[in-house]
Amino acid sequence: MRLPQIINSLLETDLYKFSMGMAIYHQFPDYKTTWTFKCRNKDVFFTPEMVEEIKEQLVAYCNLRFSEDELAYLDNIKWFKGSYIDFLRIWQPRYEDFEITTDSDCGLTIETKGTWLNTSMYEIPTLAIVNEVYFRMQYDYDELMESFKERLEDKFNKLKTCKWYARNFSEFGLRRRLSSEAQEMAVEKFTHLKDTIGCNSVFIGTSNVYLAKKFGITPVGTMAHEWIMCVGQGNHKHNPAYSNWYALEAWVKEYGILNGTALTDAITTDCFLKDFQLTYATLFSGVRHDSGDPIEWGDKMIKHYESLGIDPKNKTLLFSDSLDFEKTTEIFHHFNGRANVAFGIGTYLSNDTCIEPLNIVMKTTMCNGQDVAKISDTPGKGMCKNPEYVEYLQRCIDWRMAHE
Repeated sequence: MRLPQIINSLLETDLYKFSMGMAIYHQFPDYKTTWTFKCRNKDVFFTPEMVEEIKEQLVAYCNLRFSEDELAYLDNIKWFKGSYIDFLRIWQPRYEDFEITTDSDCGLTIETKGTWLNTSMYEIPTLAIVNEVYFRMQYDYDELMESFKERLEDKFNKLKTCKWYARNFSEFGLRRRLSSEAQEMAVEKFTHLKDTIGCNSVFIGTSNVYLAKKFGITPVGTMAHEWIMCVGQGNHKHNPAYSNWYALEAWVKEYGILNGTALTDAITTDCFLKDFQLTYATLFSGVRHDSGDPIEWGDKMIKHYESLGIDPKNKTLLFSDSLDFEKTTEIFHHFNGRANVAFGIGTYLSNDTCIEPLNIVMKTTMCNGQDVAKISDTPGKGMCKNPEYVEYLQRCIDWRMAHE
């Protein structure tokens, strides 16, 4: 490797990978998935040297194992069961599950294929490696870090002096971070907000489990789109318009009332609300926004809770779609006093420099040999290889919305 090892612990992933991982282990251990990498930036190219470095970094990642200290940390999170911790004790990433080539316009293709238990765990470390390799090898990294530090200090000061408001916010930036150094610097910086008298913004944690452990803060995260897509569409007997019902039912089976923030936009929020009726709306502590207009979405969720006789002030609206502190300030003022508001902020905290960040994703494209798809509240966020399947899924949703 030309660069220092980027991923140095198997804890260095987002908490929801473990939350979903335990439910996969107990309920869907035989499911198989394909994940596909995509770079959405039109002007980005990965050189052959970058691709080779990415491969070597992934080999190093696949040589990692959980330490007993790391497993003990996970075991102390109240909803994790001993059976899953024992599974992680023997789990290891498999480089054989990766297919990496240069056959794309951006110069990099990555696919992972294997059990859902394995391939789900590869997404976040892979994206973190790709991101850091690109920025270290494409630019003057020291200049980027200076820009990052200046912007981080400005953010901190504007929160501290209440020019911006983020209420309860957490850091979600691992997958698109500038570097492990930059993410750690941001997390450590915001832990000092608690020492500021009169600050109305509270830093509540990070999705990066490794950094949560290191700084003694809360690891945060429940479910991702993959959960709803694979649970709802991976069983080919299911009508995919009911994906949310199958996913919520399996989640409650695993966790009961614990670890409950439901993601609403895997097959549109309107379709989600068909299944998010009194039982689930009561059991889940809140809902997460990840596409569409956040104000419209929040108003819709409050109206839905009220229609069920649930006080929205007892529920959390978690916003996590491309946020910055100007957006959180607007959202906070709109919903303050009407519901609990929280924010999960990613790239803006972990990769805000003088250079535009990468817009890279790695999405589930197949489950059990069949296409799966997401139809979110924002057009273009899905990544299915088969347009015919997307059309089929949309027809299923449309029929349900028109006839129920």
